[in-house]
Amino acid sequence: MPKQKTHTGTAKRVKVSAGGKLLRQQAGLRHKLEKKSSELTRRLSGTTEVSSKDRRRVNRLLGR
Repeated sequence: MPKQKTHTGTAKRVKVSAGGKLLRQQAGLRHKLEKKSSELTRRLSGTTEVSSKDRRRVNRLLGR
């Protein structure tokens, strides 16, 4: 069997924490920021965990 390649698009978007959690950025903070409230932009900043439904798929894309 050949080695499994890492999906580079996923690797750029998802980081693995020391505890093994998958961390990603929140969506919706790239454009049209003038219309969005400061409260919303603050809430969207920072990282969040990948949902439990997507963990298996993302781990497979990362070659884990």
